[in-house]
Amino acid sequence: MSEHSERDLQREVTELQGKSATAARLFDIRRIIGGLFVVYGVIVTIAGITASDSDIDKAEGVNINLWTGLGMLALGLFFLAWLWLRPTVVAVPDESSAEEQPPRV
Repeated sequence: MSEHSERDLQREVTELQGKSATAARLFDIRRIIGGLFVVYGVIVTIAGITASDSDIDKAEGVNINLWTGLGMLALGLFFLAWLWLRPTVVAVPDESSAEEQPPRV
């Protein structure tokens, strides 16, 4: 292989590894779960804030929507904080181990 085509191949591999790392961070399950809990938590909290007295009386005097919504918000924010504090690290394969493996057909 010529030096020019080898550099092009290396650049393509680096670009694909970057795209793979971006996709891994984007589709991290903590982001999905945290985002959904925050969205639903906001909706349920608003429902709890705007609850009528008859709704609260049905739950024996407890504003269940408010407490559930706040709990969902807390859980969603926990997942997002966890993602922020411990981001996904994508392992980059070692070139020496890739050279030792036989080519796949």
